[in-house]
Amino acid sequence: MTISEYMPGNSFIHRTPPGLKILMLAVLGTLLFVYPNMIFAAAALALVGVFYPLAGIKPKVMLAQIKPIFAILILLFIVQLVMVNWQSGLLVVLRLSALMLTASLVTLTTRSSDMIDALEKRLTWLYFVGINPAKISLALSLALRFIPVLASITQEVREAQKARGLNNSVIAVAIPVIVRTLKMADNIAAALEARAYDPQSPYRKNKAVKKETSDVD
Repeated sequence: MTISEYMPGNSFIHRTPPGLKILMLAVLGTLLFVYPNMIFAAAALALVGVFYPLAGIKPKVMLAQIKPIFAILILLFIVQLVMVNWQSGLLVVLRLSALMLTASLVTLTTRSSDMIDALEKRLTWLYFVGINPAKISLALSLALRFIPVLASITQEVREAQKARGLNNSVIAVAIPVIVRTLKMADNIAAALEARAYDPQSPYRKNKAVKKETSDVD
């Protein structure tokens, strides 16, 4: 299956309000990086690992969420091992793994349309400072959705370049990733425009737009 693709279900995690899930993700992400404790990071990773089967998500799907950044995690561990110590390297791996799996769990159990609605409702105060919350909510939901997608693209490009003997070239990986990312962004923009997306409308009911954001992954 596609990484981070919404998986329908009736678990309590699916039924949890999207706004609450996004809030918990933000809180966990903040705590992971302001509280540098290995036990806390390991506990967070173990806890999110328990939530996957509770949501009816198979272990292989959970592992698929972390696979695209596995090489990056190994590299970060080695860098921290050389420059600091192994404890620091393990802490970085635990932090990023917990955050990645949590973000993926949110997108796997939440429709993009529901995510956009939740964000927009809680950002209505932005109108008072001249900012359209519809634009911000769409940007945030797409950003959250594409974190694992971009990781998957990077993994695919790395494997393709490795087959060509270019596995040690950063440029050979970076350029195709950038090109594919820009092309994907252009396709999304064209799709939104074709569906008459109007971010200027504060109370829009454009279901076609919401469907598009759920199909991009």
